[in-house]
Amino acid sequence: MTVTDMYPDYRGSGHRPADFDAFWQQALAEMRAVKPDVEQKPVGIHSSVAQAYDYWFTGVGQARIHAQLIMPKAYDPKQAHKGLLMFHGYHCDAGDFTQKFNWAAEGFVVLAIDVRGQGGPSVDTTQTTGGTLKGLIIRGVEDGPQHLYYRSVFLDCAEAADLLAAMPGVDPDRIYAMGGSQGGGLTLATLGLVPTIHRAYVNYPYLCDYRKAYALGAENNGYDQLAYWFRYRDPLHEREDVFFDTLEYIDVQHFAAQIKTPLIWGLGLQDQVVPPVTQFGAYHQLTGEKQLYILPEYGHEFLPKVGDRAYNFFMD
Repeated sequence: MTVTDMYPDYRGSGHRPADFDAFWQQALAEMRAVKPDVEQKPVGIHSSVAQAYDYWFTGVGQARIHAQLIMPKAYDPKQAHKGLLMFHGYHCDAGDFTQKFNWAAEGFVVLAIDVRGQGGPSVDTTQTTGGTLKGLIIRGVEDGPQHLYYRSVFLDCAEAADLLAAMPGVDPDRIYAMGGSQGGGLTLATLGLVPTIHRAYVNYPYLCDYRKAYALGAENNGYDQLAYWFRYRDPLHEREDVFFDTLEYIDVQHFAAQIKTPLIWGLGLQDQVVPPVTQFGAYHQLTGEKQLYILPEYGHEFLPKVGDRAYNFFMD
């Protein structure tokens, strides 16, 4: 029996806020009112197929956000190159520049963001009340939806999409996006905020269905910070309703129904970090073209063969 057999119609346990769309429309307006002040400096990596740059822009809260920009060696601003957004996993960074050179060799202009306040040099300007030690989902939860850390991160991702689409020589109608775990969740959030993205690829997306993740025993999965918050900030659960109602604004399942971007989704049935059922909270709500690849013996790890299919999907 597969997860699809067990939860054929599961559409998440969250409660989409009535003002969810208005909340994010206002947030996007705030983000697009910020002058990006882009800086781009070449990185000294020798290659016959790609050229690499440190790329900086200003996000909400005046945070300076770093990304890796990788262009084809034969980049021509008069041509229409494909653009590719890449989002990394939780606590990590964008990785090595050379990991993206294969995409540049195929003609893509790649923009790989370093998520603010995580492993890369991007700055985080979030100021919150308590709850900053254990995890980032809970950062700002006591101050209301406007102050959530991931509100700023989602907007950084949307801004990166805007900036990539506006680059000379990039075809704004052929922007692609990909990521796994946190990167998968950020990809879904970006598709919800920037509906013009052409195609996408996600593996076991994080940041989805917080109520279900908590109910499954958050102490033993990738959502342990939810249990941590109750243990130290609200041990009697007097603020449980407000806590989860606030997190609904950064639950990517609530973007899913409006996502029309065709995508490929990889999932390991043994995933103990991002429980498969939480992923289906978003997957079953998608209404566009979608292809799910389930690997019964794999967990939260490299999923073989799926990447090859996604590669072909992006070449089309």
